[in-house]
Parts: sequence; structure tokens; C-alpha cells
Amino acid sequence: MLEVVPIDMTAQHTRLVKAMGAEDTSVRLQAAMAVGANADPVFLESLVERCAVEPDFFVRDMLSWALTRLAPEVTLPRLRQELGSECRQARSQALHTLSKIKDGSTWGWITRDFLRDADDEVARTAWRVAVLLVPEGEERGLADELVRQLGRGGRDVRLSLSRALVDLGEESRPALEKAAGHPDPDVAAHARATEVLRRDPEAGFDAAVEEAKRTVVLGPERRAADA
Repeated sequence: MLEVVPIDMTAQHTRLVKAMGAEDTSVRLQAAMAVGANADPVFLESLVERCAVEPDFFVRDMLSWALTRLAPEVTLPRLRQELGSECRQARSQALHTLSKIKDGSTWGWITRDFLRDADDEVARTAWRVAVLLVPEGEERGLADELVRQLGRGGRDVRLSLSRALVDLGEESRPALEKAAGHPDPDVAAHARATEVLRRDPEAGFDAAVEEAKRTVVLGPERRAADA
């Protein structure tokens, strides 16, 4: 009878963990892919720690994929812990990974503090995962919270918020209509542009914003004419 020789998992673990921190981006990407294919809980801590410092977007996305390959009961408690990190990227990437896992039980973890986070990347990721996880019947409450961020940041941040509100569909309409009358012209224009996108997802964001700005500047007479 042939003797079964066990694979040295300790050596493999050490090699892959070292590769995930290699200088070459392609090596790090391949290592994250290999870890995901292996799907061994022994890599959990290394994956989470690497998410917090990995500079390349595509490698970070592969690290998140590798985490989704592990059992939720293994991954989710560690991600919840990471949400409390002082590191911006650690929080953002933990939220991103939650958006990949899509476990409804984590909805309560997406607090107002995340939706209002001072860091744009953390907030943008929180908006996206909140829309994915929001339970039926709570969409309008989420929309009311998201419209508080209208007018925030530059183009990319505003586009991310608009997309989140558009993804909420009809449930975001009342909040957007109210925000369209906001005294801050940036908020009002952002709300009107988002409503244009909600009604017509094919409409261009930049064109919708410019038209909304003109409408806000022209005042209530133009708004009445558009109604």
C-alpha cells in the first residue's frame, strides 16, 4: 500500500503570504488568486491585513474575492472587527467585501457613521453596500439619509451618490423632490440631476448636472415651466 505523504501546508501558507506582499503587482495578484482558489481559513488574517495596505485596486479586489471564498461564519466576524479600524482603507475594503458577500444579516453594521464618514472612499463604499443590503420596507429611510450627502465632494463622489439613489428606484423620489428645493444651489442641482438619472438611467451625469444648475439659477419660474 502506498504511503500518503501530506502536503506541507505551513510551507505553502508561508510562501503565499510572502507573495501577497511582493513588490511585483502581478505576483501579488497571482498570490491572492491562489489563496482564493485554496479557500483555507488559515489565510483569513493575512487576507484581511493585506486588504488594509494593498495599493493596487485589482489586487484589492482579488483579496476581497478570496475572502468571499471562505465560509461566512469565518469571514464575517473578522470583517465586522475591521469596520472599527482607524485605517481608512481597512474600513473601506471591509465594506467592499461585505458588498461582495451580500449577507442580509450585516445590514445593521452599515451605520449612519459610515454613510456620513468624513473620508470619501469609505462613504462611497458604504453607500453602495447599503443599497445592496437594505431590507424591504427600509428603502425610503435610507434615501432620506443619503440625500443628506447631496452636494458633497467632487464629480466622482457625487456620481457615486447619485448612482446609489438611482438604484433605490422609486423609493428615492420623495427625498430627491424635497432636496431639489434646498437653499444650497449645489444640493438642489445635485438632487435634480439625480432625479433626471433616476427617470432616465441612460442620461449623462455631466449633462444632467449642467442642466440642473441652469434650472436652479433661473429660479422657480423655470422650475414651474419644467413641471
